[in-house]
Amino acid sequence: MSDVILGGEALAAGVVTRHDLRMNYTVLYRGVYLSKRSAASLRHRAIGAWLATGRRGVVAGVAAASLHGAPWVDPSTPIEVVGANCRPQEGLIPRTERVAEDEITRRSGLPVTTRVRTAFDLARHLERGEALERLDALMWNQRFDVDQVMALAGRYPRARGLRQVRELLPLVDGGAASPRESRLRLCLHDAGLPRPETQIPVVDGSRPVAFLDMGWREFMVAVEYDGDHHRKDRAQYVKDIARLRMLEERGWIVIRVIAEEHPHDWLARVCTALAGRGCPVGAPVVRRRAA
Repeated sequence: MSDVILGGEALAAGVVTRHDLRMNYTVLYRGVYLSKRSAASLRHRAIGAWLATGRRGVVAGVAAASLHGAPWVDPSTPIEVVGANCRPQEGLIPRTERVAEDEITRRSGLPVTTRVRTAFDLARHLERGEALERLDALMWNQRFDVDQVMALAGRYPRARGLRQVRELLPLVDGGAASPRESRLRLCLHDAGLPRPETQIPVVDGSRPVAFLDMGWREFMVAVEYDGDHHRKDRAQYVKDIARLRMLEERGWIVIRVIAEEHPHDWLARVCTALAGRGCPVGAPVVRRRAA
């Protein structure tokens, strides 16, 4: 028997009793239950959301991205469904939008929006910065065709958020190794700086000795996000310092960005470094929405 069940259906079939539901199951959504033997994974919650739509909905959005293999998705993220009418409830977001048959695939036994349709929805429905984070993560896992995503804008000319779709899709880069790196790249774009390359290999002969988060090979300037774990872990910190010295000895200027920094501060350092290497840049412009 499945760990996720429709309570009324299971009772009618005689596979559980009301006592079983009370003692051995927890409520996922209205009328949908999860066995207490299992922790509520995103897949469990996606199955539950699909059942809550009467098996008519299609899993979409961030949950669909996760089922396609995209990283950095919290298991408790709300499940979005399209293609079915149902009432919203905690943890379940129904979207009354049309979804074509060629925009549906199956993952983990569930109907899920295709990678292309998922990208289209992420670009439209999320806040600008998070949208780029999710698109990068989806591309990091496996490439999707940006032109095909753009084509959906023609299929759905009245869909909300098309302006953001057209703005963000050219910026998608599967080389972002964390959501924070996507945000940094968006800040660089908004400041009017040249588009950086991601995951730049630094080689010794033909052997890569390091990969830089993002930067400009021509000017040998790089930008890297310094996560909290790097500073709190003493051994990792020592390795980071040795790596930084190695990169500087090879001629790289590495701008390290910490979470607490305001974009204006680290962008100013990037502009100074690029200008010093001959890149024609002006003073950094920080848009409020990119901060």
